[in-house]
Amino acid sequence: MIKKYGLCGSLYLFFCIVKTRLLFSRARLIRFPIDIRGKRHISIGAGFTTGVNCRMEALPLASGPSKILIIGENVQLNDQVHITACHNVSIGNNVLIASKVYISDVSHGNYAGNYQSSPHEPPSFRQLMAKPVTIENNVWLGDGVCVLPGVTIGYGSIIGANAVVNRNIPPLSIAVGIPARIVKQFNQETKVWDKVE
Repeated sequence: MIKKYGLCGSLYLFFCIVKTRLLFSRARLIRFPIDIRGKRHISIGAGFTTGVNCRMEALPLASGPSKILIIGENVQLNDQVHITACHNVSIGNNVLIASKVYISDVSHGNYAGNYQSSPHEPPSFRQLMAKPVTIENNVWLGDGVCVLPGVTIGYGSIIGANAVVNRNIPPLSIAVGIPARIVKQFNQETKVWDKVE
């Protein structure tokens, strides 16, 4: 381990392993510091791993299920991932989330349909609007991805770096861009990723 991380890095890793066992017995490794708000509303599956400076917050808007941020098994968050749940964020098993990813099921204000928020009201005072976010099993989110409220990302999909996901992504898809659009889908018969025209 010292060859890989150096003496200071190895000591830091040992510290993180011990602290993980004490505070998150089912997790594999939490790299501290980590900011967790509303821990009682968070469910973390076995094998959970994080990078440094991750932030997870579960702050229910109303009464309902006790767990509103649900993280499956063998989920890996890299550095500086920020997840906010006010209604329901569900992350499946074997999900890989790269650094600086933002996932949220809530926004300040309503900007479509009836009863839209006014720009004359300070953003922090606007009513919070929440829609559930679901990230299914085997999904990979690249660096800097932003997942917005009301989105489902289907099984086995890949979201390219810096994409903004503002609509559902079907299973077995690769999506990139702002807003994210599907560029490839996995062909079950040929076992290759086919381009989407």
